[in-house]
Amino acid sequence: MQRIDVEAGRPYPVLIGRGLLYQAGQIAAKLSSLGLLALIVDEHVAEHYSKQVTQSFQQVGYRVIEYRFAPGECAKSMERLSSLLEFLAENGFSKSDRIAALGGGVTGDLAGFAAAVYQRGIPYIQLLTSLLAAVDSSVGGKTAVNLSAGKNLAGAFWQPEVVICDCDTFATLPREELISGAAECLKYAMLGDEALLRRMTREGLDLAWEGIVASCVRQKAELVRQDEQDSGVRQLLNFGHTVGHAVENLSGYTVRHGDAVAIGMLVITCAAQRMAICGSGTAEQLREALQALDLPVRCPYSAEELAQAALGDKKRRGDQITLILPRKIGECMLYPVKTSALASIIQMGLEA
Repeated sequence: MQRIDVEAGRPYPVLIGRGLLYQAGQIAAKLSSLGLLALIVDEHVAEHYSKQVTQSFQQVGYRVIEYRFAPGECAKSMERLSSLLEFLAENGFSKSDRIAALGGGVTGDLAGFAAAVYQRGIPYIQLLTSLLAAVDSSVGGKTAVNLSAGKNLAGAFWQPEVVICDCDTFATLPREELISGAAECLKYAMLGDEALLRRMTREGLDLAWEGIVASCVRQKAELVRQDEQDSGVRQLLNFGHTVGHAVENLSGYTVRHGDAVAIGMLVITCAAQRMAICGSGTAEQLREALQALDLPVRCPYSAEELAQAALGDKKRRGDQITLILPRKIGECMLYPVKTSALASIIQMGLEA
């Protein structure tokens, strides 16, 4: 097992290993008092893990009450959040009780936001079953739901008590979900790990994920340490996400997050290459890596459509939005632009 400590306003550990999910109760009991525990889980994940995880918490003295919901990005809604908050209130949860989010990014975002706002904040635990959540949404305290205008527009910063990543669970992921998570791993390669991009290009999905997850989490933990509230260098983690979130929104969230980010990373890297910010060949290296992982490399939307959708992005500040552009494989930069220039930049990326 590997332990990575996240130095935030409320520090916490990220535990990465095998077989950890069924030790969740023992791990949680060492961190906090026992009491009520709301296990938030979608119907698909519940079939695989709910019974065993519930038993793990019950064996150490928690009283577990399960909240199930239909899987999918559509669950990240104000309606589902309201339902979950009413569930907590109806079952008598207090500030000494806690939430456990069992699943991927949707579950963690929804449960984390509920934990942040219920009685102005109760503790929560992340129990991960997806590669995407392991390297992306579970670390750093961002919680949110979507609005019709865009992705993650209503949310809060609320750090978990502990993040538990059991890499054994990746074996039950559909191949397309593993591929989606691999896109976020490539993001970290572009940000600061050129060797990882070469490795993923060479080996595809046939990888020892535990070490890769740990490497990605270390990168993110360092950026969170420097900039917990996402006002500076932490924005580097948005590489590919301005266009990616626009693709998700335009598709009605039928395109998976990782697939959308893959498209966004390539579009913005092609644009950076056209702008002479990164060297020739940078976009082709990224394209090869994406293709090796069976990730999409073509965007189905126009520059105008993407730019308009991006106006609802939470990274926009008035008439300015900060893009993340690569200088080279393994190094990116913040690049503020006027929103009026966004369509032309995206067009350069689509034409490359």
